[in-house]
Amino acid sequence: MSTPTRRPRADATRNRAALLAAADDAFAADGAGASLSAVAAGAGVAIGTLYKHFPTRRALVGALLAERHDALFARAEGVDLATWLRWVAEHAATYRGLAELIASDLHAPDEAGDRLAADCARMAAITERTVGAADLRADVTVDDVVTLMNAAAWTREQQGAEAADRLIATTLRGMSP
Repeated sequence: MSTPTRRPRADATRNRAALLAAADDAFAADGAGASLSAVAAGAGVAIGTLYKHFPTRRALVGALLAERHDALFARAEGVDLATWLRWVAEHAATYRGLAELIASDLHAPDEAGDRLAADCARMAAITERTVGAADLRADVTVDDVVTLMNAAAWTREQQGAEAADRLIATTLRGMSP
């Protein structure tokens, strides 16, 4: 016999929403490495409440980005490689340091319930499929394109969209047959 799932208490639902809003504010101001104590304080809760909802920074980032990831993945079907790379670079530049966090999680173990690792796995699968459909030189690997994607995200974060787009366009020309 299965145990019925209880809905979260109203205060727990409010605390979770407040933590996500505070994390968005803190990450926008201080980057993806912002103090989790500051996030908790911004939400008006104790640090223990933050860890009860989000036991790790990865869990917090995964929950915070869930809707954005879903929207990104929903529009990825049939997209060309250059567009996909621009979209991922734009997404990864949402918060300073996010590109590095996502890049480090692309090959992270998928722990049970780890939304960020699951989303990174989805991103990797879409990237692999998009690379497979692209007209690239035979010696270009998916890892080469992932490196470009990460470099473009970092470039966008540091120098802006125009510099990232130029990096993508120039590198893809070099990867073409």
